[in-house]
Amino acid sequence: MTDRAIPMDRLPLTDLAGWRGHLTALGIVAFAILALFFADVRSMVSIWWNASTFGHCMFIPFLIAWLVQQRMPGLRQLEPVAWAPGLIWLGLGAFAWLLGAAAGVAMVRHGALVLMLQGATIALLGPAVARALLFPLFYAFFMVPFGEEIVPPLQLLTARLAMLLLDLSGVPAHMEGIFITTPTGYFEVAEACSGAKFLIAMTAYGTLVCNVCFTSWSRRAVFMIGALSLSVLANGVRAFTTILVAHLTTVDAAVGFDHVVYGWVFFAIVMVVVMATAWPFFDRKPGDPWFDPRALQGAVKGTSRAGGIAGTALAMIVAAPLWLAATAAAADPLPPVLAMPNVAGWTRTATPQAYPWKPRFDGADHFVIGRYSNGRGQVVDLAIAAYAAQGEDRKLVGFGQGAADPNSEWVWSSPARAPADARGEQITAPGPVVRHVVSFYRVGHGATTGSRPAIKMATMKARLLGQDQRAVAILVSAEEAEGRPSDAAIGAFLTDLGDVQLLADRSVGIR
Repeated sequence: MTDRAIPMDRLPLTDLAGWRGHLTALGIVAFAILALFFADVRSMVSIWWNASTFGHCMFIPFLIAWLVQQRMPGLRQLEPVAWAPGLIWLGLGAFAWLLGAAAGVAMVRHGALVLMLQGATIALLGPAVARALLFPLFYAFFMVPFGEEIVPPLQLLTARLAMLLLDLSGVPAHMEGIFITTPTGYFEVAEACSGAKFLIAMTAYGTLVCNVCFTSWSRRAVFMIGALSLSVLANGVRAFTTILVAHLTTVDAAVGFDHVVYGWVFFAIVMVVVMATAWPFFDRKPGDPWFDPRALQGAVKGTSRAGGIAGTALAMIVAAPLWLAATAAAADPLPPVLAMPNVAGWTRTATPQAYPWKPRFDGADHFVIGRYSNGRGQVVDLAIAAYAAQGEDRKLVGFGQGAADPNSEWVWSSPARAPADARGEQITAPGPVVRHVVSFYRVGHGATTGSRPAIKMATMKARLLGQDQRAVAILVSAEEAEGRPSDAAIGAFLTDLGDVQLLADRSVGIR
């Protein structure tokens, strides 16, 4: 017996009539998923269109179509089958959507849509076709807007890289969180300067290059590590260069330089450098087959009729929203009025704030804020937000919610000290005015916490099991001033306030 390569176009073609029925069933199920969860589809596309961080996601569907088209010669050699085990993946997607809807996490719901579409493809086209389309199916995850959680760490990392380069270049500078002060001016490493936008896009682009240009897993790993590392380092260099230009010229000149370089030149150069460096190491040759149809096609266990699988798939995707609706409990009532507490040793004061501050809690049923002072001259602000139940536009935690309203001049600058059951943040306003904020969150009868993921989990549990959904946020804050440290004022107030959980109970009417 001799081994002989057979050109792809000479392999026998499978009758396309078999494909037609399976593709029709897949189209019906996919349409049902997109129609039933259209609100999530619309919100995901809206993020692509309106958030520049995720603008690259608009190209992902076209790239997936191109990846499938590249595999068409091999796909024609395969015979689709309806495969019942594929429904497990679809079921995982439906369950993930249920969890995401209960917790109010849009990213989980968006990812669940992709899982359900992947599961429908596997169930209605079979394991051989799914393996042939493994990378396009996986690449669909990049349609999900994710990665904003890395913005604060990247802001701090970029600021530290810029400070290192400023020290090496002899420019005197001082760093406070994400703010850098030089003799020329006061610079903020804002969210747009964190490099998250480019890093997220580079992750999607690098993953595509790894599949299209490499076959060796070791080369793929080296390429991705190099591309992502260079992206982070390049952003630090960009921030440093902007500050250096301001130091040598003027702040206005640096701002103009930054906009031109950041928007059009710098990262284009980075991508060219990445590809030029990797080019000699590409090991996938033009025209190489993406897979071997003969190795994929074989006897498959668990096959069924396409109509039966499609019907089961439809039942599974409908079950998730029905379960959520069935377990939704009526909200427990809140007190008609939310009163500020009396704190021993502290009195309410009308002393003006150094810069106006008001935390943001959209859709709160009750929201109050007040100032307290004690005999030692310490001043703190207390804010309380209460919800009878949370929903899509009324969340205790989420983007834009909490201490730093994105529509105000206050910006997050660094983590800050806080009790174990709270979240500490340092925020800064023009001046600069520095303020420390300690945030306590609670859902139902649970414990107070500063963990946003823990609150999401508690919210999900309450909604799925029909438990008490009342929720409260308690924020204690103080301005940083010469000789009056904010942490000391917050600590003294919390000591005299007593158990924060009792205040949380009274705020939502549990006690």
